[in-house]
Amino acid sequence: MGGKQDGEEAYGKPAKYDPSFRGPIKKRSCTDVICCVLFLLFILGYIVVGIVAWVYGDPRQVLYPRNSTGAYCGIGENKDKPYLLYFNIFSCILATNVITVAEHGLQCPTPQVCVSSCPEAPWIVSPSQYSLTVGEVFYTKNWTFCLPGVPWNMPVLQSLQQELCPSFLLPSSPALGRCFPWQNYTTVPELPGISSNTSIIQGISGLVDSLNARDISTKIFEDFAQSWYWILVALGVALVLSMLFILLLRLVAGPLVLVLILGVLGVLAYGIYHCWKEYQVLRDKGASITQLGFTTNLSTYSSVQETWLAALIVLAVLEGVLLLLLIFLRQRIRIAIALLQEASRAVGQMMSTMFYPLVTFVLLLICIAYWVMIALYLATSGQPQYVFWAPNVSLPSCEKVPMNTSCDPMAQPVNSSCPGLTCVFQGYLSTGLVQRSLFNLQIYGVLGLFWTLNWVLALGQCVLAGAFASFYWALNKPRDIPTFPLGAAFMRTLRYHTGSLAFGALILTLVQIARVTLEYIDHKVRGAQNPMARCIMCCFKCCLWCLEKFIKFLNRNAYIMIAIYGKNFCVSAKNAFMLLMRNIVRVVVLDKVTDLLLLFGKLLVVGGVGILSFFFFTGRIPGLSKEFNSPHLNYYWLPIMTSILGAYVIASGFFSVFGMCVDTLFLCFLEDLERNDGSLDRPYYMSKALLKILGKKNEAPSGKKRKK
Repeated sequence: MGGKQDGEEAYGKPAKYDPSFRGPIKKRSCTDVICCVLFLLFILGYIVVGIVAWVYGDPRQVLYPRNSTGAYCGIGENKDKPYLLYFNIFSCILATNVITVAEHGLQCPTPQVCVSSCPEAPWIVSPSQYSLTVGEVFYTKNWTFCLPGVPWNMPVLQSLQQELCPSFLLPSSPALGRCFPWQNYTTVPELPGISSNTSIIQGISGLVDSLNARDISTKIFEDFAQSWYWILVALGVALVLSMLFILLLRLVAGPLVLVLILGVLGVLAYGIYHCWKEYQVLRDKGASITQLGFTTNLSTYSSVQETWLAALIVLAVLEGVLLLLLIFLRQRIRIAIALLQEASRAVGQMMSTMFYPLVTFVLLLICIAYWVMIALYLATSGQPQYVFWAPNVSLPSCEKVPMNTSCDPMAQPVNSSCPGLTCVFQGYLSTGLVQRSLFNLQIYGVLGLFWTLNWVLALGQCVLAGAFASFYWALNKPRDIPTFPLGAAFMRTLRYHTGSLAFGALILTLVQIARVTLEYIDHKVRGAQNPMARCIMCCFKCCLWCLEKFIKFLNRNAYIMIAIYGKNFCVSAKNAFMLLMRNIVRVVVLDKVTDLLLLFGKLLVVGGVGILSFFFFTGRIPGLSKEFNSPHLNYYWLPIMTSILGAYVIASGFFSVFGMCVDTLFLCFLEDLERNDGSLDRPYYMSKALLKILGKKNEAPSGKKRKK
């Protein structure tokens, strides 16, 4: 007896009876004010970073291509010229590597000009045209392929030598705002400025790998245009299935949990049978591990009898442990099933909670979009820098040219005798306070992203917990349930507990930042690590992963206690942890039963929508009328995968609400057992099913208010 009391004292004293307690406390004060002020100041700084990025950044550097003069294609004076044409696209690969090209926004060391449309047919400057003028060869055909400002009367040969006009044109298609040649146009003849007859595929394979981007994007767009309404129908089916699954749990929770448990036992039993058959076959053949010896090829161990014997023993132990748990914990499993049924009842009484994930989704989308814009603007802050470049600097005429020095793309090259000399984009200037602080501002943005995302998720959990707690602590359901429990919980949480949510979100954010940093370090030094270093790194990552899971679990239950009692984060986390530790067996049973049930629900919804989508979009459902025939698609898997992904998101949103409801009712149930005894003055708030399972009853008659 003394041992039990000592155990209870180790995890705090049980909650005492409070005659004034009527569920979520209405009269409460602000909690964790210091953290609230810190969070608001951080958000203010986050807004300042966004303003600074907007003032100094220029996302047009990424969204629009630049020509050789530094002007943007598709806006301003080049509004009618949205595409960028490369004079010699082969220099994009011949002069540099793919990574460098990608990092510089697909800029190549060759003259570039904005054009209204890409060339549709091949064209080559013939030797007989060298003596003609630029106007006679280009301008009379209304071609704008030369650089701006090239005189009408300039000889064509001179314009080609100075790379003011292209010496050839290839049939091209626009992709990423740039004209890329068709891949089936294979070779280019010998021309001035081109030292080899490199194939088109070799020339652009590094820039855009497998350049059918236009065709693929067009086909994808066509598929979505043909099937978008059927995708919406599939998402509607997922919505209905998710709601039906949760609402029907009130009737079939017990049989469904029993089927799932028997299914797990059946899978383990089949595994034992399969291992035994494999062991028998290999034992008769005499295949032993002594004959195989030690090898790093793990697949070879499946051909020895000891492997299957070890697997058989492990599965048998798991089967036995699970059977013993079912025998000795059957009462707690019944409680878990009753709580699942009660959670379904609570959701049915407050259907608005099922759509609260839409609010969370919108807030998360705003946080992510704001961070993306900040990162984009910061990455393009600073003035662009241009330097001189030539394809062959070893030529005598290029020796006096100051290569890699700053130049003006609007001006003519200082030494036009150097073949191919041009002023190309190199990067953005790093001078200035903003540019020098660019890394720190990006780190601030990443911290803001994680903190705001975790705060939004915490807000959703606390709001739902407040709504479901008001359901449990209503003595006469549904009469005593507040009129707008979700709205009241939302306003109460936002007004009083912004600081507590920010506190819990900050703790989780720091752990997640540590995980991301560790992953980055591991990625950078992976090639130089020895086996011992990799083992240590793996242990660190595993520890941080476990720590993150524990903090998420602790925060979730702390938010429930905050929603009910209105205390600060630390006190709420402590009370929740102590309450759970005093009922650790019930916690484990309920957690595993709920996880198993929600996993089955997700598989049911996602699998059902996936199978239905597959049979519909592949035209395998016979007997449909013409109006319901599947559309003709280029990629039938595209709407199928979209439907499956959307069904998973919808099911996850609905089941997250249900999971929060179960956790909230469970903590309320544990507190109910400690606070009340079922007497007339202290009646239980739990459902009749739970009272029946526990062998308890209320002395107060049904519908009668308890005495104050």
